[in-house]
Amino acid sequence: MDRRIEKPRARFTPPMKIGAGVVAAIVVAIFLIRMLPPPNSLSVKGGGLEIGVVQNTAFQDYLPVRAEIAPLSTVFVTAVAGGQVDKVIVLDGSEVAVGASLATLSNPQLKLDVTSKEAEIAGRLGDTSAQQLALERNRLDREKEISETSYSLLKAQHDLDTRQHLHDLGFVSDAEVKSFTDEANYYRDRLKALKAGEQEESAIAADQASQIRQTGSSLNSNLAVVKSSLDALVVRAPVAGRLTDFTLQPGQSLKAGDPVGQIDSEGAYKLTADVDEFYLGRVTPGQPATADFDGHSVALTVSRVLPQVSNGRFRVELTFNKPPNTALRRGESTDVRITLGDTQQALVAPNGAWLEEGGGSYAFVLDSSGHRADRRPITVGRRNPQQVEITSGLHPGDRVVTSSYDGYAKSTHLILH
Repeated sequence: MDRRIEKPRARFTPPMKIGAGVVAAIVVAIFLIRMLPPPNSLSVKGGGLEIGVVQNTAFQDYLPVRAEIAPLSTVFVTAVAGGQVDKVIVLDGSEVAVGASLATLSNPQLKLDVTSKEAEIAGRLGDTSAQQLALERNRLDREKEISETSYSLLKAQHDLDTRQHLHDLGFVSDAEVKSFTDEANYYRDRLKALKAGEQEESAIAADQASQIRQTGSSLNSNLAVVKSSLDALVVRAPVAGRLTDFTLQPGQSLKAGDPVGQIDSEGAYKLTADVDEFYLGRVTPGQPATADFDGHSVALTVSRVLPQVSNGRFRVELTFNKPPNTALRRGESTDVRITLGDTQQALVAPNGAWLEEGGGSYAFVLDSSGHRADRRPITVGRRNPQQVEITSGLHPGDRVVTSSYDGYAKSTHLILH
């Protein structure tokens, strides 16, 4: 008779049960280890992160800055002499011509000193005039003496010729002729000595006259300087332009050399801008730039770079290639775009706050799952407001965290949830 044959049940021996338990424990441990975050991981909210893609594209090498309109040149006005402000002639903000009187000062002590020095110099000028007069008198005396000796020689020679003629006729003795001969020789020798002395005395007198003239010229120059000291009590405009920072008040005391204002060039302007120190080595004089005024692009040139860094920024000055066709006002701000280089293909990532924490030395790169970002060392090159050039560490298609890395400095992995 038929009967059901039951399938025999598998029987696990105790060793088999232990082995299966060990295997199951290992599998669970591996799963749990994989589920645990790696060391130095930080859990962050993925929705609060900004993600950018690394790609090969055109890199525009330029620098945008906010620039301020300033006068092309500024000349400071200083007080040449000290004193009290007596009268303010021109008001701050006025347009002035070169040499225009801006204010007058009073200084009684200076006036007294000038009067005393004028009298002293006038006395010394009188002495030089007396010396010149003495030299001229000596010259005239020498000429008179030479003239009188020449006349005496001429007369003695005439008398000698007459006596010699009479001697030849036998009317005059030899002794009488000799006396006239001696007289003529005396005047001849005297005239020769006077003329020889005249040359030496003339040379000495010429030197003395030259020194006297130099002394007189120096004294006259000193006198002019002394007189001009009073003119220094008038504050004048050294150049033409717009007078600014001129705040003098009557009765105000000034010392010599005190600044009292400045004169800005009128109708000629430049732009000044503060630039992040990152670009200190890349901004140089001669680079082209553009600015927008009333919807028109105006060409500029970097004219000066001041390398002193203050609060992480340095200053550049830009000049217009040609005057713009719009009215400019000092202190007005405008956007300027400085061209640093030609547009070229490059591996770039989005510019953002992520570059501030590490200076572009590392980036957090998302893995394929998009749930973890690993820290990777990189190097960066040129930057513009939208792009940063990647020179090593990243590849096209990599996705990087571009929001701020503040608080991530000690983390090597970010777990997104």
